[in-house]
Amino acid sequence: MSKRDPRRVAIVTGGAGGLGLAITRALISGGCAVLLTDIDGDAAAKAAASVEGECKATELDVTRKPEFEKVLELACSHWGGAGILVNNAALTKTTPIFDISGDEFDHVVAIALKGTFLGCQVLGRYFADQRYGRIINMASLAGQNGGAATGAHYAAAKGGILTLTKVFARELASAGVTVNAISPGPLDLDSVRNLLPPDKLASVVQSIPVGTLGDAGFVARLIELLTSPDAVSATGATYDLNGGLYLR
Repeated sequence: MSKRDPRRVAIVTGGAGGLGLAITRALISGGCAVLLTDIDGDAAAKAAASVEGECKATELDVTRKPEFEKVLELACSHWGGAGILVNNAALTKTTPIFDISGDEFDHVVAIALKGTFLGCQVLGRYFADQRYGRIINMASLAGQNGGAATGAHYAAAKGGILTLTKVFARELASAGVTVNAISPGPLDLDSVRNLLPPDKLASVVQSIPVGTLGDAGFVARLIELLTSPDAVSATGATYDLNGGLYLR
């Protein structure tokens, strides 16, 4: 076992690439040890090996509660505990609304919404017992405006994450556990560029008031800030990072 302050041990879901890997790097830069998880165990291991700092990888299917419990056991056996969860895993689809099958709807919602619920449930209970925890849920602009470039199932799941964040924040506040959501607009990531044809991507960028895709590194740094022990009064909030596409 590596001796660590459990408050600075983080579990990141969907961490093998894109925003998840950026979050991992930001947390490590902020002094955390990270258990990087992903449905693709090989990709998770490769991602962890690419990071400078204390990072361990494991496979995780976020739709299965027993797998979250095993991930928590791994963090406890390796570092003596955990104090941070970032629910980042999601499957982004752009299938037209009338072409979405029931199975595809269930699959997309299970990964993003059910996965976030199970993570909050398993780690939230553990954090409450420890009287400390920081949970960050990755929502999306799509969950606030209905999604202009993503599928209805993705948008619905992300909207549900906003509500789950409030529910768990209220439930866990008295136990020293904060729960917040980050709601980015389109980010400058390969995954976004691969998802949208060049002409549609150009149209999306043109529609953003600040005129540019979001910076994943900045999103990750905000997450790292919210995981600080000092962030005790930040809970139940959604932080919008959408370039002015959605104002409230």
